[in-house]
Amino acid sequence: MALTDAARNWQLSFQDPATPIAEGIIRFHTDLMIILVGVCLFVFFMLYRVLVRFNIFNESSVNSTGWFPAGNNVHGTVLEIVWTILPAGLLVLVAIPSFALLYSVDELVDAAMTVKVEGHQWYWVYEYGDYANEEDGSSITFESYMLPDDELNVGQFRQLEVDNRLVLPVNTHVRRIVTATDVLHCWTIPSFGVKMDACPGRLNQAGLFITRPGTFYGQCSEICGINHGFMPIVVDAIGVGAFHEWIASECKGE
Repeated sequence: MALTDAARNWQLSFQDPATPIAEGIIRFHTDLMIILVGVCLFVFFMLYRVLVRFNIFNESSVNSTGWFPAGNNVHGTVLEIVWTILPAGLLVLVAIPSFALLYSVDELVDAAMTVKVEGHQWYWVYEYGDYANEEDGSSITFESYMLPDDELNVGQFRQLEVDNRLVLPVNTHVRRIVTATDVLHCWTIPSFGVKMDACPGRLNQAGLFITRPGTFYGQCSEICGINHGFMPIVVDAIGVGAFHEWIASECKGE
């Protein structure tokens, strides 16, 4: 099964979700579009009725008794109450699921591991604070730069591939701590439903739970300087067993 975990040319739809948050965002968007289309159709219909029945070229509009009151009526208390309460009710209907989604985005379950993400001009630094190198005891840390065009292999994405990918386990609660060392950046993975600002002097924290393996692509989404468009993000989501083997090799410095 082919999954869209990177942007395609002229893509208008969402990328396939890989986290519960992304699934919730897509479901909420679908439900909201149904309400939006209904409201737009109703408004356009009302505008059409007004333009057709009440204009200077329609002589019968003065004595019209159709959809709208005519003549010298300038107030409609019932109508005003309806067009105030009905939109308010629609907003409440939309607010309830949106608040639930916002709460789930901010909810942080007890994490099995922590990854620190630092934004730099113009690359990312990843640190696995729960694991230490056997040689000097330092935490596993590496930099992630965009691959230039002359180093790409066949099938790789131009301006989306990096030299060192962030590796995370699937079906595991991961804590992300995002910050920056110079200017504002933004760590964004569309398939995860993740878009978190990296602010100098501030630690932003959020949870992440990846539901399927794959390679996921993202980019910095905050204008951070001349090379803002050249600091992509690539995440390899692998099984827990494979992740432990990868961590063991990194701890040994292999």
